[in-house]
Amino acid sequence: MGASLAPHLEELTGIRRDLHRHPELSYREQRTTDLLVARLEQAGLRPQRFEGTGAFVDIGRGPIRIALRADIDALPILEETGLAYASESMGVAHSCGHDIHTTVMLGVALVLAELDAGTPLGGTVRIIFQPAEEMMPGGALEVIAQGALEGVPRILALHCDPRIDVGLVGTRIGAITSASDTVRVELSGRGGHTSRPHLTEDLVFALAAIAVNVPAVLSRRIDVRSAVSVVWGQIEAGSAPNAIPAHGFLSGTLRCLDAEAWESAGELLDRAVREVAAPFGVDVKLEHIRGVPPVVNQEAETGLLEAAARSELGSGAVVLTPQSMGGEDFAWMTQQVPGAMMRLGTRTPGGETFDLHRGDYAPDEAAISCGIRVMAAAALQAVDDAGNHVVG
Repeated sequence: MGASLAPHLEELTGIRRDLHRHPELSYREQRTTDLLVARLEQAGLRPQRFEGTGAFVDIGRGPIRIALRADIDALPILEETGLAYASESMGVAHSCGHDIHTTVMLGVALVLAELDAGTPLGGTVRIIFQPAEEMMPGGALEVIAQGALEGVPRILALHCDPRIDVGLVGTRIGAITSASDTVRVELSGRGGHTSRPHLTEDLVFALAAIAVNVPAVLSRRIDVRSAVSVVWGQIEAGSAPNAIPAHGFLSGTLRCLDAEAWESAGELLDRAVREVAAPFGVDVKLEHIRGVPPVVNQEAETGLLEAAARSELGSGAVVLTPQSMGGEDFAWMTQQVPGAMMRLGTRTPGGETFDLHRGDYAPDEAAISCGIRVMAAAALQAVDDAGNHVVG
């Protein structure tokens, strides 16, 4: 695989840097989609656009044997890497590594197209460039509705992992991500002077009570083995130290390792918010966006990724990864067809660990080659397995 990939690596690194320099938010990935479609067409392929943004492309002939998925959107985060190719879009950055995901799958498409031109693959590999992973409940639902998984028997994906060194991949059988919801609580009431809180609805105090007590309620009402986590990322109210404001909000996420507990935790959270707020007399507007269930890796598809990684990267290339508390809308796809997601190591060996969703996240670009080799090898093996099964 390395020999067929080598001629493309310089170009692909340049494409990744171009994507990184021009990140686009969920459902706005028009330039990204245009770039992908143009390069795939240049390779003699026939990509098809989704409504809005994103695209998919089929490589080979005959039945679809497997699909590979990449997410293409960026985050509303200010980049702080200092890279020469840092984001030129103020307040938008590829701080989750989706530019790496996209480049890897583009590379897989180019390599497989060349192989198929020489010796037909014996089946079709579908590569999906999906928009809006970062916007709950995720663009996966829309591309599924548009037929992206029609005829697909199994599916694979990858995600950058800054805790794993380049040259290694992380896998696990079973849930690899967690359920995730977005929660926003808006409060309103009579504002007033801080010297007379009894004549107001003390909105800041109410916000603080919700921020502290709602997570505490869930920790005592849900089985701790489900690891329910409510973490607030935003809180805003007021403009002066001696004035109680009339409006304010806090927002955050509800995460859960277990899909069944996720259902009950969501209902309990909504009830707890209102009950904690009730004594303060504030008006409550609750927006609870149900997000995604956990991605559940199937044994066969996980084995496919592991075998490909050991073949391409070495016998010690696979490490066991813990279940992440992060949410991932690839879960909707694995609810439709058997699938698996692997963690792609992006940390320079001996280097610093840059966490995801931070402005300074800077993955080692050597991960691009590793990702392409593993995903292409897994796809080819899936095609071979399906062909052998039919013959047998």
